[in-house]
Amino acid sequence: MHNQQVNPQAHPSQRDDYELKETNPQLGERWPNGGGFGGRGWMNGGERLTSTYDLVEQMFYLYVRVVKAKDLPPSSITGSCDPYAEVKLGNYKGRTKHFEKKTNPEWNQVFAFSKDRIQSLVLEVFVKDREMVGRDDYLGRVVFDLNEVPTRVPPDSPLAPQWYRLEDRHGEGKVRGEIMLAVWMGTQADEAFPDAWHSDASFVHGEGVSSVRSKVYVSPKLWYLRVNVIEAQDIVPNDQSRIPEIFVKAQVGSQVLKTKVCPTPTLNPFWNEDLVFVAAEPFEEQLLLTVEDRVHLSKDDVLGRKSLPLNIFEKRLDHRPVHSSWFNLEKFGFGVLEADRRREHQFSSRIHIRVCLEGGYHVLDESTMYISDQRPTARQLWKPPVGILEVGILGAQGLLPMKMKDGRGTTDAYAVARYGQKWVRTRTILNAFSPKWNEQYTWEIYDPCTVLTLGLFDNCHLGTEKPSGASAARDSRIGKVRIRLSTLEAHRIYKNSYPLLVLHPSGIKKMGELQLAVRFTSLSLAHMIYLYGHPLLPKMHYLHPFTVNQVDTLRYQAMNIVAVRLGRAEPPLRKEVVEYMLDVDSHMWSMRRSKANFFRIMSLISGMISIGRWFGDVCNWKNPVNSVLVHVLFLVLIWYPELILPTLFLYMFLIGLWNYRFRPSHPPHMDTKLSWAEAAHPDELDEEFDTFPTSKQNDVVRMRYDRLRGVAGRIQTVVGDIATQGERFESLLSWRDPRATGLFVVFCLCAAVVLYMTPFKVVALVAGLYVLRHPRFRSKLPSVPSNFFKRMPARTDSLL
Repeated sequence: MHNQQVNPQAHPSQRDDYELKETNPQLGERWPNGGGFGGRGWMNGGERLTSTYDLVEQMFYLYVRVVKAKDLPPSSITGSCDPYAEVKLGNYKGRTKHFEKKTNPEWNQVFAFSKDRIQSLVLEVFVKDREMVGRDDYLGRVVFDLNEVPTRVPPDSPLAPQWYRLEDRHGEGKVRGEIMLAVWMGTQADEAFPDAWHSDASFVHGEGVSSVRSKVYVSPKLWYLRVNVIEAQDIVPNDQSRIPEIFVKAQVGSQVLKTKVCPTPTLNPFWNEDLVFVAAEPFEEQLLLTVEDRVHLSKDDVLGRKSLPLNIFEKRLDHRPVHSSWFNLEKFGFGVLEADRRREHQFSSRIHIRVCLEGGYHVLDESTMYISDQRPTARQLWKPPVGILEVGILGAQGLLPMKMKDGRGTTDAYAVARYGQKWVRTRTILNAFSPKWNEQYTWEIYDPCTVLTLGLFDNCHLGTEKPSGASAARDSRIGKVRIRLSTLEAHRIYKNSYPLLVLHPSGIKKMGELQLAVRFTSLSLAHMIYLYGHPLLPKMHYLHPFTVNQVDTLRYQAMNIVAVRLGRAEPPLRKEVVEYMLDVDSHMWSMRRSKANFFRIMSLISGMISIGRWFGDVCNWKNPVNSVLVHVLFLVLIWYPELILPTLFLYMFLIGLWNYRFRPSHPPHMDTKLSWAEAAHPDELDEEFDTFPTSKQNDVVRMRYDRLRGVAGRIQTVVGDIATQGERFESLLSWRDPRATGLFVVFCLCAAVVLYMTPFKVVALVAGLYVLRHPRFRSKLPSVPSNFFKRMPARTDSLL
């Protein structure tokens, strides 16, 4: 990577590498007639396709379930037995946990060996006695011929384990002890797959064992907690010689909000202010109310406090008001005299509040641009689902090394998908630049105008090594893909390879490709059509809306709560992963994003500009045939004005019908040109990746500040020009320029008289022919109305 500006016109082949690609994987479960291992349990009569896991490629595994053992012999030296089982297949070995002093251990562990990596025809299961010193004692073994292993086909019931007598090391006779095992050939659709020990992760130990497994997470149920602080009574200030400036501070966990200082100096203050927090079930925090006196800017005296559990408050589903309550404030804390406590019970200050948990809102915990769920918090208000989303996470290709291990680059990749409250995490494929997951997940869809987000990460918590600062290790982000469900056709399988594009301080970089198979199934066409006319958010967002600042603050708090709660799962979905999936930094300033948004606006305006140029060519008779046709159409519409709206809608219908031929064949993906990522200046990217507050040197900050002032100056000029035009319109009737307003008023009177006396068709005909007149009847000078309008005064002369 080099710090140089990339010219988007210079590398067309590289930009083609950023495009979405069609793939053709062999999806669905296919069970061959014979060949390979597990033939004894495979079906006859051709291939069998099942409905489960039909969006992923088939992956076969040899499963070994070690259930328990009995009647194991004790050690001749210690007189006890510390048994464990070891499963060996070629060079792969898996071990169960060991039990101390137990001759009838129960393990119930599953081992999975990928069929593609099997290099032996024999499976061996050993039972050993762990010794503190020296080699572990051999107790016995069981041997299986892989050609005789049965195949289990879902949705068959699990294979019943059986007791097997242990035999000696050479297989010449039976020894004391039995072990209960089940051995079968299956696929990743087997229910034992997620929690199984995998042979490709044999060197992982400690907490890393759980971090390589696939898991499904559920976001905590979030509520908006509305605290209406009404008033307080009988407040006793600490300093009787001054008039108190009383306000209320409310705290829920790390969220702290304050009311305004009561405007009237009184010991019975009145506020009637709403404070809104985010709370998550189960409610672990309490609402802490503190009445304080602002002595000066740096000191506040506590006059009373009250702590309330959140589960005592009413959960409301609509805008109907809830009952208010009075609560006695506690003046004294811990370590006070009992006499003071008795006096506090006899007389105490009170606070009047109205608190409720809002169930009619949807708690926003992600950017509204990529929202994946719009349902209200209260389950009673949910509508039935309108569709099913099925996603097959097939694999990745061409991943770049993310870290160094034993002197060489490596990547331990896993994928995370998030839609609504459901998060999924695939298993970690170790040391692979083209990992294959082939895991399929399903979501219920309640609104098609939502976005599925998938991210790829490098696992840095495998427990294989403990460098300095290991506690601060973070899973590295590889890339992200978003799929808007409304762009998907129903009942169609999209098989695409998505480029993983990541912006670095040195520029855009392709980190690899993510292969997905996606299918959206519609359950109710009528309900789907109804949703397109339905509000995006629950009605409480429109009846009692939050301010823009409240929405941003609450969204940030909700993100933190979700990150903390998911980080407490096992294995944890770490904070850096959750923040990346939720776009926690999407509101931060970026010169690149500002340019991208500016050119998005310009691309929209360019359509109007093109129409204006076309109309100018018609008026200037650049193409006489077009000008004549426009004149004819204009005369027809003037003579038959009832045809104007039908003609307009018919024209849009024909345009839509014509564009149907060119409809997109695949979902949209990250567009580097639209994002202005290819042509971004290195210093702009460095500024985008700077911390907040900044960590750069003073001269760099000064340079960027001056550049920002230049950009703001141009925006200021544009805003000022818009304001000037609006003030000129106001001045037409404001008599600020008495001569201009007088002329305009006289003109309005004359125009009103003429329009009253002249039929509308005649007026429209004359006005249209005047606008469409031939260039020989035009003047190159500005028109009289334009000159008159530009002479109207604005308020710019009143600005300092």
